[in-house]
Amino acid sequence: MTCSGGAQPFQVLAMLLECPGEVMARGELQKRLWPADTFVDFDHSLNTAIKKLRQALSDDKKNPRFIETLPKRGYRFIGTVEGSSKLPAVDASFGPPKGPLVLERKAAHSRVGRLAKLSTDGKSAFTLVSADEESAAERDKLEGANDDVGLSLLIAAQKLFLVAEGTPIRILEVREATSRCLVRILEGEHYGKTALVPLEWTAEVS
Repeated sequence: MTCSGGAQPFQVLAMLLECPGEVMARGELQKRLWPADTFVDFDHSLNTAIKKLRQALSDDKKNPRFIETLPKRGYRFIGTVEGSSKLPAVDASFGPPKGPLVLERKAAHSRVGRLAKLSTDGKSAFTLVSADEESAAERDKLEGANDDVGLSLLIAAQKLFLVAEGTPIRILEVREATSRCLVRILEGEHYGKTALVPLEWTAEVS
């Protein structure tokens, strides 16, 4: 798939994770992400992708823990990836996140099929959403362990999506047991994909 509308952050991250600690030249990123016949503002698109990754990983450009910029050369992943790239197994006893339902049961189910927008705390331009129940459970466990490297691997494996605040979504299903709902993303890099988001992150469009 060609990234004509801008580099998808997880693709850039996946490339950096191929050779942790080694420099990935900007020219190599351009060659692999944009074919020669693709017309795109490469510098802007790549810079935007790197910025999104740093936001997702809470990384600092001036004092990086994961993605280091080498001026006029490229980037490299400097986080420590222990063992293999295989993600840790999910403990079956690890239950869903606890939190109050913001909508009553009947009202929540009445929203199935309706349009909404992704609305979190309003403090970040982007947020991470889980692809399915399994990736949501893995994410909860990794966040509980403050395992940012594990989270970056989930992004690289397309189990977590970096989605812009305010992105339109359609509610497909409400899952009361986990206080989440299944939605379809209707705009941006992940257009058409389904994801699980907390109920309180869905602001209905009038």
